[in-house]
Amino acid sequence: MIQDMKKRNPDLAFVDTRMSSTYSLRKQEIVEDEPPVSELMVRWLAFFTERQQISMEFTRLVSMDLSKSFYGGLGGHLLKHLQLFRSKRFEGMTEMSAILESLDKDALNQRKRTAILQALPWYLRENPSKFLKLCEPTDRKDVIKGMTIGILAVVEDVKEPLPAIYSDVVLVMKEHAVLRKLGDVPNAFMNLMGLLYALNMNYPKDLRYTFEVIQRLFMGIGIESCTARVHTLKYKLLS
Repeated sequence: MIQDMKKRNPDLAFVDTRMSSTYSLRKQEIVEDEPPVSELMVRWLAFFTERQQISMEFTRLVSMDLSKSFYGGLGGHLLKHLQLFRSKRFEGMTEMSAILESLDKDALNQRKRTAILQALPWYLRENPSKFLKLCEPTDRKDVIKGMTIGILAVVEDVKEPLPAIYSDVVLVMKEHAVLRKLGDVPNAFMNLMGLLYALNMNYPKDLRYTFEVIQRLFMGIGIESCTARVHTLKYKLLS
């Protein structure tokens, strides 16, 4: 299968069959051996070249559709999230204000989804600056250095929190650009969630509550076991 994935036009039906038939072996290997990302990118190349394999693996693991669960949950409380973010509590927070001011220039739903994902950590009193980075095209190699896990948005204007156009959106793991050309920040988050499940990796420690919200409140996985901080947000969203 590895050799087939290296072809310019791999046999995707063959890859699907092989990924399905090797699921148990792969799960055991990933959980027990905990191979580094660099090794996983060679051993299970399909995750990093054919994004549908991430979705299919996610479904094998939790019996849910990755895209529907992520976007359904994210879109379910768009307005309520934004109301909470605009509360007086955050009037003096520069990062939150910049995101909302950028959104006000063009409040399309896609930009609202991006705004929620970028503002959520600040709302939860977490700092996403090491996880989500914006850089100009010429700086990407330098910015990736030191990134353990995160999203790199390559843009022309790094001062604009919600760019109208992205030159590239990249998933980074252990200083490796593991997925490129993801289009926008919400799609990057969705693929990251799927990849973290597929590779049995922990959420970033600095954003534990942010990813708990995505998992439990947006995607509905383990929603009955929220921490106190996330339970408070859940109550506010439903009130």
